[in-house]
Amino acid sequence: MNENKIYLTSAEIACLWTSYMNNSMSTLILRFMLKHIEDLEIKAAVKSAYDIASNQLDQLLSIFEQEQYAVPNGFSEQDVNMDAPFLFSNVFCLTYVNHMAKVGLLASSGFISMCIREDISHFFTQGLIDTSTLHNQTNKIALSKGILARFPYIEVPKETDYVDSKKYLSGLNPFTNKRPLNALEISHLYMNILTNAIGVNLCLSFAQTSPSKEIQNFMLRGKEISNKHIKIFSSILLENDIVTPRLPDACVSNSTTKTFSDKLIMFHIALLSSAGTGNYATAAAASQRNDLALNYERLSFEIAQYAKSGADIMIKHHWLEQPPGTKDREKLAKEKKG
Repeated sequence: MNENKIYLTSAEIACLWTSYMNNSMSTLILRFMLKHIEDLEIKAAVKSAYDIASNQLDQLLSIFEQEQYAVPNGFSEQDVNMDAPFLFSNVFCLTYVNHMAKVGLLASSGFISMCIREDISHFFTQGLIDTSTLHNQTNKIALSKGILARFPYIEVPKETDYVDSKKYLSGLNPFTNKRPLNALEISHLYMNILTNAIGVNLCLSFAQTSPSKEIQNFMLRGKEISNKHIKIFSSILLENDIVTPRLPDACVSNSTTKTFSDKLIMFHIALLSSAGTGNYATAAAASQRNDLALNYERLSFEIAQYAKSGADIMIKHHWLEQPPGTKDREKLAKEKKG
């Protein structure tokens, strides 16, 4: 063993593996989008996203080779049909990249917090910078085209205040009036409306292009769950006389041609389900009205059940790639030859 070498920790191994899997999927989806997008500004933003993912894949392969780290299978050319008709509108492509940039920002910051080795930390730090730039780029383009989903407006505070009663935290009693939502609660409700809207369109596009009835039913179930959650969050805003701003017209085409492999689309929905669960946990922690926290907890459980059924399908078809881990020591001992 080289005593001067700083070996990868379990956290760094996990972060590198996750990054490779996500980027290998993203490059295929983005490359398909690039082939069909007509709007030059939107195409430039999607190209930026593709370049970031592709560059990170190259760097990851270099790290894997240096560390003698088995390269994950991930996704390849076999997982996309580049000859399929265009599946997404230009607006959807921009909205999708903006949303995935948000997912990437959260992932990169989490990776940075777990990585110690200087080169690995630098890799994810640069990824955070690149993704932040992409997020700002997509926001700017969407704003210029009048399609940016802007959060609800409220009055700017003119004075500070303190909570003067435990009633501020209440909200479960149907016979008492709930206090008005605060800015944090409004923000998380609307953010989760946006993320579920992306989920609706992706599930629809994947359902109509998958040849498998099993996958179609799974995707349609995901669409129903996302629509249900949108209605719940929107109704809470409306109860407080806050009209949900119009969402971008991010539609999908009527193509039924197989575009992405079932393995890829199941992985993608698993990724979004995981991100959604994280968003709900953050929202629950930030919400001081207990009815909101309870809602997020209840809906998180529904997502967890959906994700579990998706994992079962992936295992059944041998699509679920196993993350790196330790060996079963007890099993090794029992199987050891005398």
